[in-house]
Amino acid sequence: MTMNKALVFALLALSTAVTAQAQVYQWKDSTGKTVISDTPPPSSVKDKRTLGERRPATSSEPVADPKAEQAKEAPKGPQTMAEKDMEFRKRQQEAREKAEKKAKEDAQAKEKRDTCDRARANLAALESQGSVAQYNARGEATELDAGQRQAEIERTRRIMQEACK
Repeated sequence: MTMNKALVFALLALSTAVTAQAQVYQWKDSTGKTVISDTPPPSSVKDKRTLGERRPATSSEPVADPKAEQAKEAPKGPQTMAEKDMEFRKRQQEAREKAEKKAKEDAQAKEKRDTCDRARANLAALESQGSVAQYNARGEATELDAGQRQAEIERTRRIMQEACK
């Protein structure tokens, strides 16, 4: 890295660190409009107050109802780059969570369809006139008698009631 690139990188890092801990000010301008900014108000402003330090957002904070959040936030001045970046990251996280939820729901729906299809095929085999065998714990095939067959038909119908909705 050349000396100029190193100097630019150091200045950029320093300016980022300084703006991340900047004060936030609120005042009314000459037209009576409320201004919120990270730069101090002009010295001619009488009613000014410091809202505190702006801190980087953390993703561990729980997100409340978005509409309630918007209602709390009154219209304010232009957003800083840090605020825009924070909102962008929040939208990205919400989109990821929504996509993960949809993928999970799709997988569950597919599993349910597959279970339904298997249950229908089993029921068709059980209701057919052919012989039906079932494997026991030792892996041996044993033919079902009429009572066992009827019990399996009932069990398969219960599975179908849940899976084929």
